[in-house]
Amino acid sequence: MSLFQQYRGLRREIYILSFGRMVTNLGSMVWPVMTMILSQKLGLSASEISFYFVLSGLIMLPANLIGGRLADRFNKKWMIVVCDCVSIVCYFISAAIPLGMGTIFLFVFAGIFQSVEYPSYDALFADLSITKDRERAFSLSYLGGNLGLVLSPTIAGLLFKNYLWLSFLISGVSIALSTVLIALLVKDVTPVEDHSEEAAYQVKQENTGVFAIFRKNPLLILYLLCGTLYSAAYGQYNFIMPLDMAAVHGDAGAVIFGTVSSLNCITVVIFTPLITKLFAGMRDTGKLLTGRFLVFAGYLAFLLLLGFIPGYYLAMLIFTWGEIFDVLSSGPYVSTRIPASHRGRINGLMSVAYAAVTGSINLFIGQLYDRAGSVWTWAVILGVTLLSAGAAIALKALDRKAYPKLYQSQN
Repeated sequence: MSLFQQYRGLRREIYILSFGRMVTNLGSMVWPVMTMILSQKLGLSASEISFYFVLSGLIMLPANLIGGRLADRFNKKWMIVVCDCVSIVCYFISAAIPLGMGTIFLFVFAGIFQSVEYPSYDALFADLSITKDRERAFSLSYLGGNLGLVLSPTIAGLLFKNYLWLSFLISGVSIALSTVLIALLVKDVTPVEDHSEEAAYQVKQENTGVFAIFRKNPLLILYLLCGTLYSAAYGQYNFIMPLDMAAVHGDAGAVIFGTVSSLNCITVVIFTPLITKLFAGMRDTGKLLTGRFLVFAGYLAFLLLLGFIPGYYLAMLIFTWGEIFDVLSSGPYVSTRIPASHRGRINGLMSVAYAAVTGSINLFIGQLYDRAGSVWTWAVILGVTLLSAGAAIALKALDRKAYPKLYQSQN
C-alpha cells in the first residue's frame, strides 16, 4: 500500500477541509517574515518585538475562548466561513495602504478572527472521524496545510524588500478561494457515531461545565502543562531564529529564513505520510515524547551551527520531525479523552493557556536576547523544551492507568 493510500476511507468533508487549508496556506506569506517586518522595516528591537507578540497574544486570548464556545453551540462550517471573510477584508486593506503600525493592527485584527475559527477547525476534524481514524484525519489536515506552505515562505523572503504589499494581497486571495471551497462543497458536518470501546471517554455531557471535565480528568492538566511549555519553546522558531539570521547575515537573512521555513514545509509533506505509517502502532503519548526530544535536538543543532548556513537546514530537518510527531499526537490525544460536547471549548481554553504562557516567556526571551545575546537565550529555550519533555515522560507513565479502555486493544 502506498503512503498516500492510508488516507483513503475518510469522510468527504475531511478531504475538502484539508484542501481548503492547503489553498489558504498557499498565500501565508506575512507571518513567516513578521519578525523581520518589525525589526528591519519598522525598526523595533527584540524587546519591543516580544512586547508586540505578547500584546497581540493577549488581545487574541478572548477570541480563543469565544471561538471554543461558539464551536460547541453553532454550525462549525459557517463559523469558519464568517471569520475568514473578516480576515480577507483586513488583508486586502493591508495591501492597499502604506506599511506602518496601521498595517500591523489590521494583521492582528485578522488574526483575532482566525483565532475564533481555530477551535471549529479542530473540532470538525474530530467530529468527522471515528476514534481509530482520527490520527489519519489530523495527519491529512497537517499535510494539506503544509503542502500550501512549501513555497510561500521563500516567496515572502523574495518579496520582502520591495514588494511586501503583494504578500498581503496574495494572502487575502488565497483565504478567499479556501472560503468559497468550504462554503460550497462542505455539505454535511454531522458528527460521526462511534460505538467502539475506545470512544468510551467521548460520550457527550451537555450539562457539565468545562472545569468539571478537568476535575474528572486531572491528567488533562498535566497534558496542558506539557503543551504550554512546548508551545512556548516551539514559538521561538519564528522569533529568535530569524533575529539570529538577520544579525549574522543582514538583509540576506530574510531570504535564508524563508528557504529554511520552506524546508520545514517540504519536510512535513515528505515525512508526515511516512511517519504516520511507520509509527501507526506507537501510542500518542509515545509520539508526544519523541516530538519533544527531536525539537530539542533541532534547536541545539541550530545554536551549535549558527553562522554555518547548511547547518540551518539540518537543524530544521530535525526540528520538523519533532513537529510532525507532536501534531500526530496532540489532536488525537485530547479528542479521545474528552466528551465530544466539549471539544470546541476545551480546544479554545488550551489555546488561551498556550498563548498566555508563550507570551510571558516571549517577553522574557526578548529582553534576555537584547541584554545577554543569542547563546544565553537559546540556553533558556532549550531548558523550557526539556521541561516539556519531562512533563511528557510523566504523562506517558500515568496515561494507561487514567484511560485504561484506550489500551484494551493492546492487552
